[in-house]
Amino acid sequence: VVDAAAHLVWEVVADVTRQADVQAFVARTVDTFGRLDVAVCNAGYGLYGAIDTIAADDMRAVMDVNYFGTYFLIHAALPIMRRQHSGHIVVMSSIAGRRGIPYMGAYCATKFAQVGLAECVRAELQGTGIDLSLVYPISTETEFFGVMTQHSGFATRASGPKQTPEHVADRVAAALRRPVPEVYPKGIAKGLTILGAIAPGLTDGIVKRWGRKPI
Repeated sequence: VVDAAAHLVWEVVADVTRQADVQAFVARTVDTFGRLDVAVCNAGYGLYGAIDTIAADDMRAVMDVNYFGTYFLIHAALPIMRRQHSGHIVVMSSIAGRRGIPYMGAYCATKFAQVGLAECVRAELQGTGIDLSLVYPISTETEFFGVMTQHSGFATRASGPKQTPEHVADRVAAALRRPVPEVYPKGIAKGLTILGAIAPGLTDGIVKRWGRKPI
């Protein structure tokens, strides 16, 4: 929770897979600051492997964090923003929410579900004064890959393009200042989305070359 005027950051512990935790987190924010201007759905982790090697419990776990974490925050934030007639929801998705990546089927499934939910909500919010921006980063240099290694049981490497978290943050900040429905921090991601729509077979070959491989 950020108090921009006082330049303070408040740390609140919450489990995004528990709806009551997310509701309490949002309620505390409003109780403390009187309003909710921005809600960022950023919690998520990856899982690597062919889909027939992914255990059902592991699939449910990644869905709980990546999809239901987003749903719970939007569900808690929207009534407050509707009362304010203002607010901005940022959904941190991935290019994997637009284009399937080999051996990332579990992760991609959660991101496609997240995108579908967010697009519906964004259309519902037209004319309400509430904005929703979907963000589609490519491979970003964060702790994401260490966590994915932990959950997958082995390390991987990727040969495709990368970006820094600072670059993504700057693009998100720009979208908050001037709302847009979609943010592609790297233009190549949008190009891949378009190519996937008009030449899916060709795109399969590209993402297979760029896809993550076990080390």
